[in-house]
Amino acid sequence: MKATIWHNPACGTSRNTLEILRKTPGVEVEVVDYLKHPPSRAALAALYQRGGLTPRDGLRTKAPSAETLAGASHDAILDAMIADPILIERPLVETEKGVRLCRPKERVREIL
Repeated sequence: MKATIWHNPACGTSRNTLEILRKTPGVEVEVVDYLKHPPSRAALAALYQRGGLTPRDGLRTKAPSAETLAGASHDAILDAMIADPILIERPLVETEKGVRLCRPKERVREIL
């Protein structure tokens, strides 16, 4: 099974989720450092849709610039995430079984 993780190596939860993926037998892991290689707007919207998430669900509210998005539309949030990828909550993991925002890290097991 292939698993793609939208990863931030500076994030402990992201590192721990990656470790779960790497220790799971039969999982081929693709790591995307989304701060260096952010998804396109369409790809991010598709990930959220496939995971049953809204852009607001995927917003990293701890980012200082997130405060300005309190009443923003989903489209405005997506636009902001593309302009400043630090606003994308991590880690997002995609497999053939679905997409999960892996907070807590154990959520990754739902799609393995």
